[in-house]
Amino acid sequence: MDRDHILTELYAISNVPSVIWINENGKISRPAASEFGTDTFSEITGISREIHMQQVREWVKNETLPEDSSYEVPDLSEDEIQARLHFRLAAHFRRNRLSEQSEKHFDLAAKLAPLDFTVVRASMPLRGGDPFGEEFFELYQKYQDAGSPFHGIPRKSNTN
Repeated sequence: MDRDHILTELYAISNVPSVIWINENGKISRPAASEFGTDTFSEITGISREIHMQQVREWVKNETLPEDSSYEVPDLSEDEIQARLHFRLAAHFRRNRLSEQSEKHFDLAAKLAPLDFTVVRASMPLRGGDPFGEEFFELYQKYQDAGSPFHGIPRKSNTN
């Protein structure tokens, strides 16, 4: 768990789940991709876990990397960086029972990065919301309507 969202900043992760392959030498072998370990969300996302799991097997057994491993993940924008800083402040204030300050920073974070799941969706349970409830599905619809913006290897549906 990345309670303070440090890894999301280091690896420019804007959605969960995101998987980054790191080899035994600590080198990134494959950058962030929206991958799943189960098919729990395949009905919603259109992404099955099986292709990714087969790629992992090939990498472990044969050191074969998928073609998309050379994809270069763009850096976070200034607004995204600021959103993450506001999120971290909000989470800190929430942990210290400073609700008014935390709400202010959660709102600023969401305004700066309205489709960033590591900011907006991650704040839902901290603000008393349901990260799998109606608010999530509204966010997910907006995300889809915007073309599913994601810092990482672009994903297409593979369940069809």
